[in-house]
Amino acid sequence: MARPDMDGSVKRRASKILDEYGAAQSELIGKAVVLTDGKAGTVENVWLDELHGLRISIAGHDGRWPVSTIKLAEA
Repeated sequence: MARPDMDGSVKRRASKILDEYGAAQSELIGKAVVLTDGKAGTVENVWLDELHGLRISIAGHDGRWPVSTIKLAEA
């Protein structure tokens, strides 16, 4: 199997993904959120899950949830 060429556009796309991931961490960690299922608390961490996209953990609750389940977030 041929190894993908890691120059140019592939590196730019990877860099852009990592930049956006860092921005999401900065915007969410430490913020109060309410999820669509009613769970509420402060975002402790953000993960980039290859199957589910961005996921968050909330203080006081076991588990990780997709960021798409955030209903309300502290401004």
